[in-house]
Amino acid sequence: MLDILKAADQQQVTLLGLLDLSAAFDCVDWEILLARLQRGMGVDGVVLSWLQSFLTDRSQRVAYAGELSLLVELLFGVP
Repeated sequence: MLDILKAADQQQVTLLGLLDLSAAFDCVDWEILLARLQRGMGVDGVVLSWLQSFLTDRSQRVAYAGELSLLVELLFGVP
């Protein structure tokens, strides 16, 4: 964010892209999404690694009435 403020102070063209990706992950195959972000939009490096770590190796279980369900690996959606 500091780079954006510095560039704006120097009257340079500045672009900040904000994405609300919460709904995008509900039914999209993560591997396809990550590949398209990388190849189609040039997302790489730390940003791509962050998105990949956010999406992959997720699991969940449900607690109800003092009982726990089986642990299930998530392939789609955001926990």
